Amino acid sequence: MPADFPEPAGPASSRAEVYLRYLAYFRQRLGEQLRALPAGSVRTSSLPTGWAPIELVKHLVFVERRWLEWGFEGRPMEDPWGDEREGRWYVGPEESLAGLLAELAEQQVRSERVVGSHRLEEVGQPGPRWGGASPATLERVLLHLVQEYARHLGHLDIVVELAGAGSGE
Repeated sequence: MPADFPEPAGPASSRAEVYLRYLAYFRQRLGEQLRALPAGSVRTSSLPTGWAPIELVKHLVFVERRWLEWGFEGRPMEDPWGDEREGRWYVGPEESLAGLLAELAEQQVRSERVVGSHRLEEVGQPGPRWGGASPATLERVLLHLVQEYARHLGHLDIVVELAGAGSGE
């Protein structure tokens, strides 16, 4: 069943809830679109850039970790760029779509925990994520995550349509 888009006029208890609703919607749509693809299309690219749809899932798991846990909260992260190899997104042959979607669901719980334990105006911890710049506020990080998901979901919509597996919104 398709996810309901978070309507702009829908009541919300806070701005943080609005951001979390959009992220939840995008995650759900990502899973729906990926499951709609023919099995062979998940690990192959139909685009000149060469990324495969399964790689997008892993990338988004790591994006959330990098921005919220490693960046904003300043927690150590063993391999913050573990979704890349030689400058490209990478998924190992042992990794499955189901496993990566489960990781995305686990990441959602962790991300919601981070957002729920901080104020939007709170500034992140200094650390390597910021490349020497001042850390961003939680709200700026969430806005970045929303745009990252929206952009990549649009890319995936094109891939799904090219595969003949439906169309995006």
